[in-house]
Amino acid sequence: MAESNFVDYVRIHCQSGSGGAGSAHLRREKYIPKGGPDGGDGGRGGHIILEGNQHMWTLLHLKYRKHIKAGNGDPGGKQRSTGADGEDIVLEVPLGTIARDAESGEFLFEITEHGESKILMKGGRGGLGNDHFKSSTNQTPRYAQPGEEDVEGWRILELKVLADVGLVGFPSSGKSTLLSVVSAAKPKIAEYHFTTLVPNLGIVGHREQRSFIMADIPGIIEGAHEGKGLGLRFLRHIERNSMLLFMVPADSKDHLKEYKILLNELEKYNPELLDKQRFLAISKADLLDEELMTEISAELKDIPHLFFSSVTGLNIQNLKDKIWEILNS
Repeated sequence: MAESNFVDYVRIHCQSGSGGAGSAHLRREKYIPKGGPDGGDGGRGGHIILEGNQHMWTLLHLKYRKHIKAGNGDPGGKQRSTGADGEDIVLEVPLGTIARDAESGEFLFEITEHGESKILMKGGRGGLGNDHFKSSTNQTPRYAQPGEEDVEGWRILELKVLADVGLVGFPSSGKSTLLSVVSAAKPKIAEYHFTTLVPNLGIVGHREQRSFIMADIPGIIEGAHEGKGLGLRFLRHIERNSMLLFMVPADSKDHLKEYKILLNELEKYNPELLDKQRFLAISKADLLDEELMTEISAELKDIPHLFFSSVTGLNIQNLKDKIWEILNS
């Protein structure tokens, strides 16, 4: 998926369908005098519906579709015939899509399963025909209900990537390289910061044909929670990961300080992120000898960690074993 094609936020104007009016028809047939009311109900207005699709991972298809309108319900007819319902509009979205009201910011719902569907904008009810209003004291009602009016307004759709493991680290900490080594994903890798501009997903094979999904989240810098760097745009994707794998490169000047900065950015953005299971991996361990590894381990003290190298393959399998153990603990 090209970076320009990854869209995780759209604002769309939705208008549901109006309900059809009920009929006030009176039965008029040659051999049936005083046939009475036989007006049917109006049809329901069309809904605007979101439906989960596990084969999609971007909201690109909605980026340029700003105005979405469902069909109106048809009016009721004679002989108690009900009008046709208005056409529903079904919008397929990736799993992890959240719907909000654009005016109030109110959370409406989230789509998390394939085939799951929820109404984003409800169509108006059809009006009742005059047949519903007849009684012993009013045997010929000459009125019927109008249909309910449509509902319209702006809605926000926001995608939060669903993955088992989220990679958290500064730019150039080796996240993309790790993902490319343990999965078939081909993220952009280069010798400069912010090569990763969109989240990348990869399926990581494990022992006995087991697997888990790993997400390479664009690099975080100090002040990301205030919008610095790529800022808030991608921090939200971390919220949907089962566990967080923190990555600090071996050539960092202060491994513990870098780890604490990452923790602080997550806490400032959303304190609940610190409740997730996490593990620290020291990348680029091929740059270290045993003595330096011992010094860094002493620096990290009680923080569970593991040294690995994507270049030489050092401890890659051990890292996958540890991730699987945490995911299933």
